[in-house]
Amino acid sequence: MALLGLSGNVVTVEVDIADGLPMYSLLGLPDAALSESRDRVRAAMVNSSEIWPNKKVTVSLSPAWLPKSGSSFDLSIAIAIVIAQGNAKQESVDATLILGELALDGRIRSVRGVLPALIAGYKAGITRAIVPASNLAEAKLMSGMQVLGFESIAELLRFLRTGEVSVAVPLDLEIQENDDLPDFADVAGQPTARFAAEVAASGGHHLILIGPPGAGKTMIASRLPTILPALSMEEALEVTAVHSIAGSLASRSPMSRIAPFVSPHHSASRVAMVGGGAHVIKPGACSLAHHGVLFIDEAPECGVGVLDSLRQPLESGTITIARSVGSLTFPANFLLVLAANPCPCGKFTGKGRNCTCSSQQVRRYLGKLSGPLMDRIDMRVQVEPVGRVDMADSNIGESSQAIRARVSSARVKAAKRFSHDGWTLNSQIPSRALRTQYKPERGAMNFLHEELDKERLTARGLHKVIRLAWTLADLTEKDIPTLNEVKSAYSLREGSEL
Repeated sequence: MALLGLSGNVVTVEVDIADGLPMYSLLGLPDAALSESRDRVRAAMVNSSEIWPNKKVTVSLSPAWLPKSGSSFDLSIAIAIVIAQGNAKQESVDATLILGELALDGRIRSVRGVLPALIAGYKAGITRAIVPASNLAEAKLMSGMQVLGFESIAELLRFLRTGEVSVAVPLDLEIQENDDLPDFADVAGQPTARFAAEVAASGGHHLILIGPPGAGKTMIASRLPTILPALSMEEALEVTAVHSIAGSLASRSPMSRIAPFVSPHHSASRVAMVGGGAHVIKPGACSLAHHGVLFIDEAPECGVGVLDSLRQPLESGTITIARSVGSLTFPANFLLVLAANPCPCGKFTGKGRNCTCSSQQVRRYLGKLSGPLMDRIDMRVQVEPVGRVDMADSNIGESSQAIRARVSSARVKAAKRFSHDGWTLNSQIPSRALRTQYKPERGAMNFLHEELDKERLTARGLHKVIRLAWTLADLTEKDIPTLNEVKSAYSLREGSEL
């Protein structure tokens, strides 16, 4: 399977062994890693007591016009050479997708992109797959195919010749629970920021937390996945497919139903944030956070243009990367959480206590967050320093489990309301529907139109406030947003007191 992003093309491996000077020719636009397969395949076969043909060996990967890259073709090339010598039957691998990299001693190493490769193969009508044993847990998620995993080429050839297979240890496909994750009960004080996190999780709204160091911004952001509902099976498959392409499944269970949490360092490049690459295009942080949370701490410290590169995926939910080798589209439907200090020294509060920064430095610091980006952020929350009373309070805050119950209830109510539409979250309501079917009460709309006339609100901001108001109405179990919900939503968006 030649993968291009999450889509793939089936590649047929053909081998011809003819009389002549011993040589090995690989046809079909291979890259450097694939061209090196000759030495890996030869060593693996010889060290597995198989015969290497001392003749003219021609390997063709068709379709020939399609560029092919990576080491996942090693195993299929080795099996094709064995069959071409008559040492195994062709029927044993008919309509079979074979993936795997070979070690020099004959072991089969894991490869990236197994799940998307199997999904593409299933769409092409292939019903059986042979994969490395280390990729078996990921491959088993493709329940519509017969998936076999092998540790070595010797074990695989024994199966192809005799039908014998080693007894496999039963896979532990338990759904990963939230037991070991941080809990919101650890956060001291911060009622406004905690409420904003609950609203963000309920409606899928983007959030920026502005406050001094040590106030709890990172603690709140890192606990957001614990109050998000569990991923559906379809969403979990999408997340696993993206992480498989990026090769990051070592840090995440393939069967995990927990929303991903991705927190790139503020020195990350634009390519690291949105994806890309010279020869192999990989998904970036915004795609790895698909159906989860993308948290960027110290947001004003990010390089020029890095945060602005997120503007397009924030609107569309996908990211398209164009390179000379092709153009790929990755999913990028994430919840963005930014954290920032109020000034370079971090001590600026509403009263300016202990702050050593000039007003020009403060403006320049927060001015690094561009207006178009901030216009796409739904909520701006001021996080106050934690006081002695909060730290001394023996009553811990609400747990993630209690907050998640309210979030799930609000999402269920929204899903019922949108049952005949093409979306499920309040943040996804199209602008046209906000002006017609999902319009708040008349008084609430009059208030928003006045703010729009005074140029305190953009057209996008008006729509963001209405979507926020619907989430607040769901949390308070109201059927339609009233003036109170709209004013509260407007306060959350502007960063003023509720």
